[in-house]
Amino acid sequence: MAKFNSFNLLPTIIEALDDKGYEYPTIIQEKTIPILLKGHDLLGIAQTGTGKTASFSLPLIDRIARITNDLMPNQIHALVLAPTRELATQIHNNIISYSKGLDITSAVIMGGVRKENQIELLKSGIDIIVATPGRLMDLMAGGHILLPQLEVFVLDEADMMLDMGFYEDVKTIASRLPSNRQTVMFSATMPKEIEALAKTILNKPQKVESARESSTIEKIEQSVYYTLEDNKLPLLLHLLKDEAIERVLVFCKAKYSVASIVETLTENGISNGEIHSNRSQNERNQAIKDFTEGAVRVLVATDIASRGIDVEGVTHVINFNMPEDATFYVHRIGRTARAGRSGCAISFCAERDIALLRNVKKLIKVEIPEVLDHPFHHTYAALPKNGNHKASSSSMRKRKRPSQAKKEAKKKFVASLKGDGNS
Repeated sequence: MAKFNSFNLLPTIIEALDDKGYEYPTIIQEKTIPILLKGHDLLGIAQTGTGKTASFSLPLIDRIARITNDLMPNQIHALVLAPTRELATQIHNNIISYSKGLDITSAVIMGGVRKENQIELLKSGIDIIVATPGRLMDLMAGGHILLPQLEVFVLDEADMMLDMGFYEDVKTIASRLPSNRQTVMFSATMPKEIEALAKTILNKPQKVESARESSTIEKIEQSVYYTLEDNKLPLLLHLLKDEAIERVLVFCKAKYSVASIVETLTENGISNGEIHSNRSQNERNQAIKDFTEGAVRVLVATDIASRGIDVEGVTHVINFNMPEDATFYVHRIGRTARAGRSGCAISFCAERDIALLRNVKKLIKVEIPEVLDHPFHHTYAALPKNGNHKASSSSMRKRKRPSQAKKEAKKKFVASLKGDGNS
């Protein structure tokens, strides 16, 4: 296997990698870096956790560091476009780390923070900006970002851009970039819209493919806990009694679920943070910082964080409920078992999750082992191996109104803490 020092990267970049203890590239890095250093356009298909951020940022930094022409006010040399603020921040932090010792300026441009500060920063010209689509288009429209000197455009997580409704924005942004540029595009999957976009923005690209989206990360130990919806909170507390669950990400579909979990964890003395759309950017940044530094044990998040958190040492991912989109499952569990480590992914499955779990199994093409020996296990009468699960008419009639169900769930949860409600 090649080492980083075998690539034609600037010595200062190699030193920065040495400082971080990085000697050998990942598979996607080994395939990608030589292509980008030669100036080719690239289409990369890689699932989360493969090291793709370094695969495009190292050649990008190398290229920008060799540029001799000065920037005029509001001009930039490179643009990295990311779908979420968390991912943009993560990429920018990596660029700062890898460009240590080089005369390169960089900035993250995103919503949720004061636009005026970003406008002021751009006045002197910035070599590399990492941006989310909304704030970028806003600043471009105001004349605060000028593009004639742009040399490199990186579009990261293209399929997530599509999922989040940014597809037309990305097309608009790409149409305003200089045609004489290097373009790098990464996507975990290739739906037809992304294939069409690739043909539009890339020029004779080299294609690099790592593990497919449908494959699971081999080092992740997956399991499913069938339980009642009302017993998910008690089950979570039961699992967290295990000190081996040291640093855990809990994923929810909706922000109101996050609030309920955070309240429960706090009441039980379990340190936690939260990330969802109702949190300010500073609050979200602080939550990730606390989680990264080990100040909190549990980070509760919606799917906004499923591709935007790169924290070393995440021992467990818990799916409090199954995602509506099966591909999000892969992104969620990919937050553990990173950089060659092992990790565990636990999924809670109530009746409403059964069909979603089946979609996940169909995508990843493996059976997920069921854990039976826990106090909140529930056996569902109808768990067909194939086809979509549908609740029977009788079970649907028995469903309570949400408000009543919530009251009864709280009563049962309180009882369970007292040792009365483990059935």
